[in-house]
Amino acid sequence: PAQLTTFKVRDNFYMIRNGQSGNCSVLIADDGVVLIDNKFEMDHDGIMTKLREITDKPVLYVINTHMHGDHSGGNAKKQALGAKVIAHENARFQMAMTQTTGLPTITLEDHMRLYHGEFILDIYWLGRGHTDGDIVVHLPKQNMIFTGDLFATWDPYVTLIDYPGGGSLREWTRTLERIEALPFDTVIPGHGGPTDRAHLATYKAVLTRMQDMVREMNRASAAKVAQCGRADTQCRELETKKSRDDIQKMLETEFGFRGFVTTLGLDGVIREMQ
Repeated sequence: PAQLTTFKVRDNFYMIRNGQSGNCSVLIADDGVVLIDNKFEMDHDGIMTKLREITDKPVLYVINTHMHGDHSGGNAKKQALGAKVIAHENARFQMAMTQTTGLPTITLEDHMRLYHGEFILDIYWLGRGHTDGDIVVHLPKQNMIFTGDLFATWDPYVTLIDYPGGGSLREWTRTLERIEALPFDTVIPGHGGPTDRAHLATYKAVLTRMQDMVREMNRASAAKVAQCGRADTQCRELETKKSRDDIQKMLETEFGFRGFVTTLGLDGVIREMQ
């Protein structure tokens, strides 16, 4: 696994990071530790080594911001140490389709609150976006929010819309608007370092631009398909394929789509933006 680095954000709050997986955030109280996400399974030993450099307190809870393995992969090994795993019910459902270990034991639908030393953690499900089980963790006393991959900063952004996992480009911007309604100054994204509210607004604008561009290209394609006539199946199929290819090229050029991001997102984006 890639080398891990520890950053102190403020007293009793650290981040354990590398460039290969999601952030692992560490909140320390007198009785133990809460982790917000815990990377891949292969990162477990590295996380525990870094954690022991900060504190000898036990891991009480792991909060999964969603089900992807680079955020939830260490669940089973943390559970073996006595930690309880918290996630949205939809995230647990998705995990249970592909695994039998490391499943969350505490789930929420819309909101739950966790009291942890100086920290009050308000955990919300505010809508679909990256998946259908994305949660945000709000620390009202610290004016801070953890977004998971509803907001991820990496080269410069990650815009993975996991349609098989219930994701939605159409709903994503609405979910971000609900996040913006919460009081916070500091944002901890799913990937990347601490940032601010203005950066989150920029990300939402990028997604809105993606919606608009795909929607406009769909309209142009529909007009060309209509010119083919109902009986000309070959013409309609060729125009539809050309439009898909054009949209894929645009998403790769303008929004950094590539690899599994294209595989999981392309056709869903085209359908949703009809």
